Amino acid sequence: MTRAAIVAPVRTPIGAFGGSLRQVPVEKLGATVARATVERAGLDPALIEDVVFAQSYANSETPCVGRWIALEAGFPVEVAGMQLDRRCGGGLQAIATAAMMVQSGAAEVVMAGGVESMSNVEYYTTDMRWGGRFGSTVFHDRLDRGRERAQPVARFGEISGMIETAENLARDYGITREQADAYAVRSQRRAAAAWESGAFADEVVPVTVDRRKGGPVIFDRDEGIRPDTSPERLAALRAVETGGIVTAGNACQQNDAAAACLVVSEDLLEPLGLTPLAYLKGWAAAGCEPSRMGIGPVPATARLLRRLGMRLDDMDLIEVNEAFACQVLAVLAAWGIDDTERVNVNGSGISLGHPVGATGVRVMTTLLHELERRQGRFGLETMCVGGGQGIAAVFERP
Repeated sequence: MTRAAIVAPVRTPIGAFGGSLRQVPVEKLGATVARATVERAGLDPALIEDVVFAQSYANSETPCVGRWIALEAGFPVEVAGMQLDRRCGGGLQAIATAAMMVQSGAAEVVMAGGVESMSNVEYYTTDMRWGGRFGSTVFHDRLDRGRERAQPVARFGEISGMIETAENLARDYGITREQADAYAVRSQRRAAAAWESGAFADEVVPVTVDRRKGGPVIFDRDEGIRPDTSPERLAALRAVETGGIVTAGNACQQNDAAAACLVVSEDLLEPLGLTPLAYLKGWAAAGCEPSRMGIGPVPATARLLRRLGMRLDDMDLIEVNEAFACQVLAVLAAWGIDDTERVNVNGSGISLGHPVGATGVRVMTTLLHELERRQGRFGLETMCVGGGQGIAAVFERP
């Protein structure tokens, strides 16, 4: 079976909720990285057989967003496209799905990506299709509703949202507010240091933002990083739940961004003149209790490493997406590691942001560029998933 090579992974800067990318629709965000990927690779887009994009908050303004992005990017009409959703793990699933296409021989060149504009997620109603005879119509905020409806209530009871699941893990693993805040400070400082050192220079492509007044502006830097974050400032924030430890400062942000890469058959690398950053060595997904969704990386990683015959000690770098500081700390506690030198070395969801459908590809992009700088061999990417899942993948540098 041919290996699936990862070529030219890129990402946009991550926009804050309601921030600089608010006016940029998902198809334009996705087209920005789609064009940048083929330009960096020097690849004729006509060779791309399918475009697989993740989006968690899809709607009918851009149905089948992968196909939309291919057309918006100016690719030939013969280039197919699709959309998938595994919530927070969707972007990593897009990479895995593209890799399976290549490994099985169904395709030789596939674009994988993820996109999310959380600033533009709409309100919706479920009671107007056939008309209301009397009374009021309820509009749901799709962002909040998706977190509340992540599991069957009849089986698991009501879960107010992802914050509740994080608080459950904090209690399970004895994680304190001080530990969560200290972790959040580290994330912010690492992300700020990565920008200052130029670590993100090779992976980020700017976005041109058209304005109603004045000319277009170039957005070229992650917007949610707070380099002046301190334990004292975070301690002053009120917990979201009474008696809890999750605050706006030690949880992930809501964001807008896109990321993409090419997934190419190893046999075609030399003929096409392509140089991969890595190969996908393996991936796995696993379920867990919805009320403890943040622990999902633990069973997913166990399944993956068992399948590959590997250990956590084999990994040069590890990424655990930061949905919540206490969730990351719970995963590390379950793994029995406290390794600050290998885990999330350039920050993650707390500092950089969590544009849900795009995050899995963003994390891989950052991981592979850092693995290249350090000349490491193996990198592990893990994601917890709303509704009680985890997904993990190991990438191997050539």
